[in-house]
Amino acid sequence: MATATNPDIVIVSGGWHVPENYIKLKDALTASGYQVHVPRLASVSETRPPTGDLYSDTVVVRSLVVDLVEAGRTVIAIMHSYGGQVGTNALHGLGLATRSTQGLPGGVAHLVYMCAFALPEGEFISSLSQEFGHAHHMALSFDVPEDLSSVVRDPRALFIGDYMGEATEEEVVVYLSQLTRWNGKCWGDIITNTPAWKEIPVTYLYCSKDEVLPPDYQARMIKDIRARGREVEVVTIETAHSPHLAATKEVVGAVDKVVAGIGSGN
Repeated sequence: MATATNPDIVIVSGGWHVPENYIKLKDALTASGYQVHVPRLASVSETRPPTGDLYSDTVVVRSLVVDLVEAGRTVIAIMHSYGGQVGTNALHGLGLATRSTQGLPGGVAHLVYMCAFALPEGEFISSLSQEFGHAHHMALSFDVPEDLSSVVRDPRALFIGDYMGEATEEEVVVYLSQLTRWNGKCWGDIITNTPAWKEIPVTYLYCSKDEVLPPDYQARMIKDIRARGREVEVVTIETAHSPHLAATKEVVGAVDKVVAGIGSGN
């Protein structure tokens, strides 16, 4: 449960997702006393051909978070899917501990990767599917026309599957209707900045039924971060790629645990 000194929450959207896709999670976090921000990424601007990419999305997220931390706010970033690539690239140098050593107020206290990409500098989203020999699955799952404004062929199967959890049928229908076109170029955009997870504590929400970012992919990224000397707290959620809809209470519970750790100095 939130307290008067609770941090702000910034939700960084996944590909094809807009802020409305996170309204259930936002409302649940707000009800717990958090101030929640969900910026719309430039890569889902719906322009054709698309103009936004990882780097313009980086500007959107970093600008918002800089405004918050310079106002003295403590921030937790919840990053979903592709949003992990954005937050990883955008939040370097903004860690709470880093800013404290510089005599500056505010900062990002924690990164929550929600079945999200947590890659090192120089890597890109498609590198994982290539590494695991799944590159051919991309054409089966996503329609990518010449202008790269990609859409998901069967979003219900990929994002929800058979794991509706606490979501109602009405919620699922509305959620899927809100998805939009996304710039497929982002699959190949690389992390150009020092990854934020090298500086800021990490919790990874490992979704064991995910088919967009399969468990093997998630485990590989967790292992890689740990191999680079960083701790990762792992929370397993038995759901597919939309825990913010199907397992909202578990996500809020994970955030509450993070906040409790910040409050205790852990």
